[in-house]
Amino acid sequence: MLSRLFSGTLLGVDAQPVQVEVNTGEVGELRFVMVGLPDAAVKESQDRVFSALSNSGLRIPHTRTTVNLAPGNLRKEGPSFDLPIALGTALAMSGPKELPRNPEDYLVAGELALSGEVRPVRGGLMLARLAVREGKAGIILPVATAREAALVGGVSVLAVESLDEAYRFFCEEGELQPVPPPAIHGLQQGAYAELDFSDVKGQHALRRALEVAVAGGHNMLMIGPPGAGKSMVAKRVPMIMPQPALEEFLEILSIHSTAGMTLKGSDFAFERPFRSPHHTISDVGLLGGGSIPGPGEISLAHNGVLFMDELPEFKRSALEVLRQPLEDGEVTISRSAGKVTLPCSFMLVAAMNPCPCGYLGDPRHECRCTVPQVQRYRSRISGPLLDRIDLHIEVPALTIDELRSAEQGESSAHIRSRVESARAVQAARLNGTAATCNARMHHRQIRGHCAIGREQGDLLQQAMEELSLSARAYDRILKVARTIADLAAEPQIGTSHLLEAIQYRSLDRNLFY
Repeated sequence: MLSRLFSGTLLGVDAQPVQVEVNTGEVGELRFVMVGLPDAAVKESQDRVFSALSNSGLRIPHTRTTVNLAPGNLRKEGPSFDLPIALGTALAMSGPKELPRNPEDYLVAGELALSGEVRPVRGGLMLARLAVREGKAGIILPVATAREAALVGGVSVLAVESLDEAYRFFCEEGELQPVPPPAIHGLQQGAYAELDFSDVKGQHALRRALEVAVAGGHNMLMIGPPGAGKSMVAKRVPMIMPQPALEEFLEILSIHSTAGMTLKGSDFAFERPFRSPHHTISDVGLLGGGSIPGPGEISLAHNGVLFMDELPEFKRSALEVLRQPLEDGEVTISRSAGKVTLPCSFMLVAAMNPCPCGYLGDPRHECRCTVPQVQRYRSRISGPLLDRIDLHIEVPALTIDELRSAEQGESSAHIRSRVESARAVQAARLNGTAATCNARMHHRQIRGHCAIGREQGDLLQQAMEELSLSARAYDRILKVARTIADLAAEPQIGTSHLLEAIQYRSLDRNLFY
């Protein structure tokens, strides 16, 4: 007897439809044959399926049984096919009878325990989106996976705890209620709720530079001695970023769902991601990849912040792979198992010391590094990578008086209100284009929205010549100046805006040339 169900397999941060066909009662010796490019985890499902069927009180095949996962040219990976294979086997064994509910109208995914219990799988959000695209009546998932899938509208999400429960649903011997969308926390209840800019003492120049960077989505490099507050400030950046739009939030969750990160916790936080990889990370861990390509740290930071502390300590090869993603906002990974394009539109916030010991230029500590040591340390960051970082800000060590001061700085809420106003101006200006903020403007948009007068042009030319900046740096100065003007609610870029933007590139000469 032949039965058919539908499931899906993850490919990058998307899901592709898979038809699960089970045929039992074939002539020949007792065998369980699985075809359709299954990986090792899918092939192992035979033992889990047979045990789950037996412990659920369902019949086990006693003849040759063939399972086909179509299309045959698409590699299938992971244990999410356990439930559809077991259901297809059980329905095929039940004989030629009309089922009250057509299994082909639903998309099914889930891992099975030997007892028949259904365990969560990765990618619930993408599977729900796939069900919407395929026009399915509903999607059947494990309870934990169904919670995130319920965020997607347009499809009925049904949660099951066991194989028996799913089987009885198709036989209309039991009912399943659609899962309601889970609660979503705001910024004040998320992971960053206790991190506020009012805790930061002093560092007014750094706070201003961060506000400009976040307002325009610009990349930023902080340079200063140990203990100056670079990491402390970076961890508070998500608190001054605008809350993501619903589509941005679903993009974030889709990537995290692919990595299996959304199965933790009880609720979702309506906030942007903050990723801080250790400097020992590999190229694949940062960029993404593997035998079956998956997201790396830059994709997990999509629509959020990637913080790279001790930037020169990262491997040179790992730093260089950032160049193209920083420019394009996406990365294409090619492997033998396939080629995927992963989104990675993130804001890079990097921190470094001015020298190996960290105290070059510090009036209170003596630097013991030799000139060749300092040059080797700084040369770990290439010019092309530095070109792609819009703002460079020097972070001096705090004085004792600043540390002892009881005066609180401006709160994150006040800074965020100004950032949101600037982003609203940019959204109106860039409406109908792929760019969402000033940092994402392409060359033609820069020429249209960042026009400057002759006097300002001469000033910028002088700065370019003195700092030996590239054409890319020229465009980035204009984009930063446009952001500063947006924060000041000015329709045109003024001389003061341009001078401030140039100031944020002045460390090119002092530190790297």
